[in-house]
Amino acid sequence: MDDLEKAILISFDESGTINSVLKEQAAAFIQQVKDRPSICSICIEKFCVSNLVEVKFWCLQCLHEILRVRYPSMSLEEKDLIRKSVFSMACGEPVHANDTNAARIFESPSFVKNKLAQVFVTLISYEYPEIWQSVFVDFLHKLSKGAAVIDMFCRVLNVMDDELISLDYPRSGDDVAKAGRIKDAMRLQCVPQMVVAWYDIVSMYKNSEPDLCSSVLNSMSKYVSWIDIGLIANDAFSRLLFELMLVDGLADQLRAAASGAVHAVVSKRMEYKSKLALLQGLQISRVFMLVTDDSGSELASGVASLLTGYAVEVLECYKHLKPEDGKEVAVELLNEVLPSVFSIIQNGEVDSSFSIVHFLSVYVGTMKNSTLTDRQLLHLSQILEVIRMQIQFDPMYRNNLDILDKIGQQEADRMAEFRKDLFVLIRNVGRVAPDLTQVFIKNSLGNSMSSTEDRNVEEVEASLSLLYALGESLNDDAMRVGNGLLGELIPMLLSTRFPCHSNRLVAHVYLDIITRYVKFVSENTQYIPIALRAFLDERGIHHPNVNVSRRASYLFMRVVKLLKAKLVPYIETILQSLQDTVARFTRMGRVSNDVSLSEDGSHIFEAIGLLIGMEDVPLEKQSDYLSALLTPLCQQVEVALLNAKPQHPEESILQIENMQQTVMAINALSKGFSQRLVTTTRPGIGLMFKKTLDILLQILVVFPRVEPLRSKVTSFIHRMVDILGPSIFPYLPNALGQLLIESEPKELVGFLVLLNQLICKFATEARDILEAVYPVIASRAFSILPRNDIQSGPGSCGEEIRELQELQKTFFIFLNVIATHELSSVFLSPKSTPHLELMMHLLLHNSCNHKDINIRKACVQVFIRLIKDWCSVPYGKETVPGFQKFIIETFAVNCCLYSVLDKSFEFRDANTVLLFGEIVTAQKVMYEKFGNDFLLHFVSKCFPSIHCPQDLAEQYCQTLQGNDFKALKSFYQSLIERSLFVYISFVGHHGWGRSVDVRYFHVTSVLFRSSHHLRESISKERPQEGDASGPQVLSAI
Repeated sequence: MDDLEKAILISFDESGTINSVLKEQAAAFIQQVKDRPSICSICIEKFCVSNLVEVKFWCLQCLHEILRVRYPSMSLEEKDLIRKSVFSMACGEPVHANDTNAARIFESPSFVKNKLAQVFVTLISYEYPEIWQSVFVDFLHKLSKGAAVIDMFCRVLNVMDDELISLDYPRSGDDVAKAGRIKDAMRLQCVPQMVVAWYDIVSMYKNSEPDLCSSVLNSMSKYVSWIDIGLIANDAFSRLLFELMLVDGLADQLRAAASGAVHAVVSKRMEYKSKLALLQGLQISRVFMLVTDDSGSELASGVASLLTGYAVEVLECYKHLKPEDGKEVAVELLNEVLPSVFSIIQNGEVDSSFSIVHFLSVYVGTMKNSTLTDRQLLHLSQILEVIRMQIQFDPMYRNNLDILDKIGQQEADRMAEFRKDLFVLIRNVGRVAPDLTQVFIKNSLGNSMSSTEDRNVEEVEASLSLLYALGESLNDDAMRVGNGLLGELIPMLLSTRFPCHSNRLVAHVYLDIITRYVKFVSENTQYIPIALRAFLDERGIHHPNVNVSRRASYLFMRVVKLLKAKLVPYIETILQSLQDTVARFTRMGRVSNDVSLSEDGSHIFEAIGLLIGMEDVPLEKQSDYLSALLTPLCQQVEVALLNAKPQHPEESILQIENMQQTVMAINALSKGFSQRLVTTTRPGIGLMFKKTLDILLQILVVFPRVEPLRSKVTSFIHRMVDILGPSIFPYLPNALGQLLIESEPKELVGFLVLLNQLICKFATEARDILEAVYPVIASRAFSILPRNDIQSGPGSCGEEIRELQELQKTFFIFLNVIATHELSSVFLSPKSTPHLELMMHLLLHNSCNHKDINIRKACVQVFIRLIKDWCSVPYGKETVPGFQKFIIETFAVNCCLYSVLDKSFEFRDANTVLLFGEIVTAQKVMYEKFGNDFLLHFVSKCFPSIHCPQDLAEQYCQTLQGNDFKALKSFYQSLIERSLFVYISFVGHHGWGRSVDVRYFHVTSVLFRSSHHLRESISKERPQEGDASGPQVLSAI
């Protein structure tokens, strides 16, 4: 063993016994050898004389690397040496006179022979057909040397397909062109001889060398797609392939390889009419007998792939052929093969490349708008059975799915995704053959009910899921009337108690079905009591599985929403059935931190609220029901507030969690009551909610900084705003005052959302409240928000950035809501004016710069409203002196002109188009309010700065003065696009470094005279509505 061999062995050693220093030395030595000019000769020589597998592999690996990197720079002699040596190695012949181990290459492990094939193919990629024209002919002549050379030939073909020809892998344009040249040359030179060789080898060795024949057929299958199909699809070769498949005595591997070869023939891309003739000539029915229950064998898998592939191709022919071209033949072939395909699917032998759902969906699609034959109806029933089998859960996951642990959740998620397309398929079948589908589901349910409990969980769940999915294919009328067998199915389902009803999956889908078909129950009111029992007994809300109980509570709430008035006669029964559930919330001293309890309670109380909040309920009973629920809940809150012990954190946590659940229950209960009932028809009910609001507001006093409680109480205030109307005003100062204690971005966002609701509901009635809170809000918002853009990057906290962005967005929406609800005078109140300058700065900056187009649009809308409100008096007597000059010289220039020239302004974006519309509206409003003052500055001073042609400027003036807004918008867009092109060209021509992107705020420092002057002016005289002589707020620019 020489030094090179030792170094190679060390480099390949993975035992861990050789230290890293020695490995590094070995690697360095190997690299020195690889850098020698004679490295090719060294590799060939060492490969021939060494008996070490590692050395042989290294030599081939090194040759492969050299060919890939250095082939173009090699000498002719060196290339010739490698070519002759590699060919001799592949054929088991001596490389030189002293080579006595030539045939031993065939005794090497597969990875060495595969590496040799890779080197061989690398040479082919460089030299065939231009240099080494005879490579395949020469190799074919050597196949007579026996099985070992044939095996090597197959390996070369396989590697060549993988690395050069196959389109299953991404390839560059040059690689595709190279593959085309190789295939063209092979077709002309050697493909017929190769096919003859394949046929002769398989015929000769099928009994003695089945593995070799399998390799030959597998290699051949890779080449069928691009060679002349007539070479394979002929009487002789077809007879041989089918003989191999059908003879019992042959090895399964060989029979499977033969089925793969026929599958390759079937999959050959060709014109559909010729393809149909090919498929018909194969007489594939001979193979049907091989479809058995022996799933898992190689032959079964091969036959399954063949028949499913055949069915796909026949279906494609049917889709694309015209009746005169043999469409009926395709139907016959399809009808012939489908039973076998269904058996294959049910046996689970489907190849991963075969999409069951896609194939069956296409097949079902061929039946639309046609009269179904008996054969087609049979196939549809088989498709339904396939779907039922496919959607069944694996029994091995039954316990995991019932308790819904991590494994169960993963399986549930996987099946939910897997079922999507299958449910689409059953809906399609339901549309094509509704009666058949309903009969199938009815029989399926009947069979499931008759089986034993330990076996039928998955069957029952699957049958119920089919009925649930069918509902999506039915329109409202069909659902209400109960078309077909639905009139039998739904009553049967409502009255059924499955032996496995305690299982979570079955209970879930059972309740989902009742909810989906509740319109049938609504139309057939005799079934309402039965449906209610399903939700109220141990099948629903009282189910032992908490997941089912929670789901039942939610679904029951939905059912109540849909049935509503029809449930009035059953209110007493429902409330009695829910007593224990309600008691979990209303009993004193309860201790629970169960999140699911709060979720259940929220839905249960919302359902109760919907029931007792109807005007159909007598006033006396309504008051009694509501009092019986609100009184204990409010008492719990009062007791908890009295016993609040901040010094005991653990006790406080439980108190807070209990109060959260209580507030959620009260809030949910209130959702069933309308403003009309609470404030007009039955004000006594409104008084109960006012007392409740008074109590819950105390939570904000005792726990002002507990965010979960704050959030729940705020949600309740939102609800009270909806149902109490203006009568809530006396409670708002206290509520808003407590909510303003906390000024973190997240809490401030919630507060602004509440104010937006107040403004949208009460408009100018909320003026006094806004004048009181706006200065505080503005002060806090401006202290938190940056003056320009929110910066994010390395070192910044992602959550903090998101909170800032949400606050910024909500604040601008808040300003927009104020301005668009005739409340802009709030900005001019004595306490608000100190914030006016900063508000204008932020509005201007974000109307031009913000990345969110919707925020930019909101800011522009604020300016439009302010122009209308503050510039509505005759010119010369401004409500807000200086504002007109600011709008004309700053807002119009920066927002209406420069911002739309920015590269971020994309007219192909829908939101940007809406923003552009607001910008054009602003110009129209400015012209209406300021007349020629606006036009003079905007056209004569601003347009020249962007090199706008004079004729366009004049046309702009004419269009602006007209009444066609669409024409103005369209013209201004074309003006901007043309001006942008001219401006960029001008800047590029003169080599200016100034960017077109941002040209804002060069005048913001002089927008106002001073904050001191502003406050002084406002304090002297507050502007009144309609007063044309307001104080000087804005200075001249």
